[in-house]
Amino acid sequence: MGSRRGRLLILLGLTGSLVVSCTNSPPPPLVTTPPARTTPSRPVDYTQVVVGVDSVAGGYNPHLLANQTLVARTLGELVLPSVFHAGPDGTPQLDQGLMVSAEVTKAEPYTVTYTIRKEAAWSDGPPIAAEDFAYLWQNMRSQPGVADPAGYRLITSVSGRADGRIVDVTFSRPYPGWRSLFNDLLPSHVFKDAPGGWARALTEAFPVAGGPFSIRSVDPERREIVLERNDRYWGTSTKLQQVILRGSAQADMVSAMRTGDDQLAVLGPTKATYDGLVGLGKAIELSVAPTPVVVDLLLRQNSPRLSDPRLRAAVAAAIDRDALITIGSAGGPDSQLRADSPVLAPSRPGFTPSIPAQGSPAKPEPDAVKRLLTAAGYAEVNGAWLRDDRPLSLVIGAPGDRTPYAAVAKAVQQQLTAVGIGSRIIDTGGDQLFDQVLTTTTTPTSTDATRPAESDSTVDVAVVPQSVGGDPATVLASTFGCPVALADGTVPAANPAGFCDRDLQPVIDAALTGAMPLSEALATVEPALWRQQVVIPLFQLADVLATRPEIVGVTVGPPLVGPFAGAAGWTRIARR
Repeated sequence: MGSRRGRLLILLGLTGSLVVSCTNSPPPPLVTTPPARTTPSRPVDYTQVVVGVDSVAGGYNPHLLANQTLVARTLGELVLPSVFHAGPDGTPQLDQGLMVSAEVTKAEPYTVTYTIRKEAAWSDGPPIAAEDFAYLWQNMRSQPGVADPAGYRLITSVSGRADGRIVDVTFSRPYPGWRSLFNDLLPSHVFKDAPGGWARALTEAFPVAGGPFSIRSVDPERREIVLERNDRYWGTSTKLQQVILRGSAQADMVSAMRTGDDQLAVLGPTKATYDGLVGLGKAIELSVAPTPVVVDLLLRQNSPRLSDPRLRAAVAAAIDRDALITIGSAGGPDSQLRADSPVLAPSRPGFTPSIPAQGSPAKPEPDAVKRLLTAAGYAEVNGAWLRDDRPLSLVIGAPGDRTPYAAVAKAVQQQLTAVGIGSRIIDTGGDQLFDQVLTTTTTPTSTDATRPAESDSTVDVAVVPQSVGGDPATVLASTFGCPVALADGTVPAANPAGFCDRDLQPVIDAALTGAMPLSEALATVEPALWRQQVVIPLFQLADVLATRPEIVGVTVGPPLVGPFAGAAGWTRIARR
């Protein structure tokens, strides 16, 4: 046995020697298969929802016309306290988490008394009280560029008792729309003495909260806002711990909805994006949610050029409204929400179109442009309109930092150029446009105001958002009413259109105070607005709500409010 084993070892040794002697190559390396590496998946956080949005850009004060954006409205709805919220049918319902009661308590003088719950407080400790009501009133009545100020301008005093928990608000006249006031209250203790005050309020973040959510972080570079459950909220806690608003390109949003990185998306899509969302199939539920904003083209009566009604009519005749709607909506769902009334939103129940069936602004009228400019003393020379050897040139204003106003302004410029009317677009953000540019007016000394100084930069034509979500009579008075001196002598800024018709003002006032039904007032006011070429309403903005099946409780929300009204009740479950 041992000899056999020895012979075998000798044979193996000889074989190895032969192999070595027959080649100069080293033996092949030992090949091993590395163990498979797996990246551990992050566990799903069912207390968190990521919502894709078009933008989280700053400017979060929801009371400003410049900030009529999805994100500003969302933060106002979730972070700030409101006396009333819209019910499922859009009618105001008292927020019983904040308020004990709110009711008219005296007819003369007209007085509304608000009683605040004792436990209602800002997240940094101070109670929500009469001082917050007074702060909002003082600024809404007098500051430029605010949305729907007419109701606040009827208030003569705001006083508190019972440690500020009872608030008595006195009006100069009856005001049926009082339930539209004191929503999105602001913390007076933070802003009243802060540098910049109202002008800087909520420009970049929310310092404190008085709603079910608070702001954990605002990160412009990552385009992300993180809202978290407000642990100091005295009412019912939210079901989610966090809601993350994430701004991204629309194509990326479609991809994120496909993969589940975003569980919701709320966006104003182009046709291509909408088609992409539809292509995701039945796993994604899509709904259209009209917003409380209409895109308006204002022909400003108080500009030195367009104070001449012939020039306003000529500009209106040059405008191809259908083309502006197509460009501004980018073929998205809001292209179907044509704003055929200067006051009422097309999605509002009871909406009735009032736009004239023939002529401008329904359709462009090139021949009328020539006739009107000739009547105003202009002559067409080499394709341009001149008077006293000076070309007619208009100034177009738009909040260039907001979509879709810059694109519409550019299209307006091209349409004016096509008929020989020169123009330039001023490059300004929304805050500057509403706070400064549209409030600076050169008052003409006569109706023959077609010869402004060359340095005059007053805006003649403005492409702007019109807030349409509040009380309709208040919208009418705020958008087209004359500025009236307040009790302390303050004269508020004119409306963005620079419009004031003293003959129409009694009708507008009667609608605001309930002395005349709104429908009767509109039957008088709207035809006059069309005749005077004050505004060319274009379309109502609309968001598309895209929802994955793991999110429960999401709806389009009340009319003119949107899906975030119900965010406190959203839940996230395991994917189906």
